[in-house]
Amino acid sequence: MTAVGGPDVLQIREVPDPEIRTGTEVLVRLKAAGINPVDAKQRGRGTWYPSDLPSILGIDGSGVIEAVGAVVKGFKKGDEVFFAHGGFGKQPGKYAEYTVVEERFLAHKPTSISFAEAAAATSSCITAWECLFYLGQLDKGQSVLVQAGAGGVGHIVVQLAREKGARVCTTVNNDEKATLVKKLGAQNVIYYEKTDFVGETLQWTDRKGVDLAIDLVGKEAFFRSFSAVRFYGTIVTPRSGS
Repeated sequence: MTAVGGPDVLQIREVPDPEIRTGTEVLVRLKAAGINPVDAKQRGRGTWYPSDLPSILGIDGSGVIEAVGAVVKGFKKGDEVFFAHGGFGKQPGKYAEYTVVEERFLAHKPTSISFAEAAAATSSCITAWECLFYLGQLDKGQSVLVQAGAGGVGHIVVQLAREKGARVCTTVNNDEKATLVKKLGAQNVIYYEKTDFVGETLQWTDRKGVDLAIDLVGKEAFFRSFSAVRFYGTIVTPRSGS
């Protein structure tokens, strides 16, 4: 990223290969980079460290380990990994051939998914998990409303909530998305453009409201979600900077 602006400010440049500088770092040859909305927002509005331009964007990535620091224990050369790290200006991102990552930010890539799938999953999965369990404290048997359950984060929220044993309802705006979320385990699907999601949610919960609402839309949907949550329930929204 050479300046703040449109996609044209992203240019191919030759840069020095990164080097391991501490015993806990790992050098990764990147195979894929995720394209995250945060990347586009930084490109269009400016990075967190504007004085550091030009900057390499890209939070999410996957690849193969080329070398490890002296005290790295959980990984070795040749391991396939994926991760969310850097890409905010000060720490170079994943739109590159190589990157250096602290061991604690790495995870072994499942053999059942491709490098591209792994790179696309990192931030979305982290966001979904934090919304449900770190902030939302969702437990087995509870109910959750997911705004935009077919979206990039929403479809993961639906699956994690069902895996936990929670009851899930979600909003969509067409039949294709409805089919997807039902396949992923949603038990109540609300067409928010055709019906009042608050009324539908209250009916689904015998007028009590859900234990947890995950707002992935913002604005009016966020404020109206309060009426769909039970007394002393929880609303979580990850949409800072949107």
